Amino acid sequence: MARVKLDIPEKLHYTTQIPVRVTDVNYGGHVGNDAILSILHQARINYLHALGLEERGPETGLIMADAALVYKGEGFLKDIFDIAIGAADISPFGFDIYYRITTIRDGKTIVIAEAKSGMIFFDYTNRKVARLPEEWKEKISA
Repeated sequence: MARVKLDIPEKLHYTTQIPVRVTDVNYGGHVGNDAILSILHQARINYLHALGLEERGPETGLIMADAALVYKGEGFLKDIFDIAIGAADISPFGFDIYYRITTIRDGKTIVIAEAKSGMIFFDYTNRKVARLPEEWKEKISA
């Protein structure tokens, strides 16, 4: 079976913490795959806010074009996820955001997942792809 492989940049310049909620845990007793994507969404919002950016303005904003996740370990209720984030592969219309989720358990760092989301700038009024503003390029490149 072919596996998804991600080339995560060595340096991810922003980190946020998100605690695992009871609603993130599935019938297997660990964080569900759907919850991981939701947690990454919150991490992305935190990242953009730290840069002084809003994911969605009145007319334009980001839309997710694709997402890839590679699960490396299990997350559990009461874990605090440390999520390292960075942007790369900037184009005239979007960029990729890379994520690495880890947690500390029993004094050891455990990698929970690595992921990438392809983000495209989108004109929500006209329902079409839009150019990435220069301000965004500058801030996510820094």
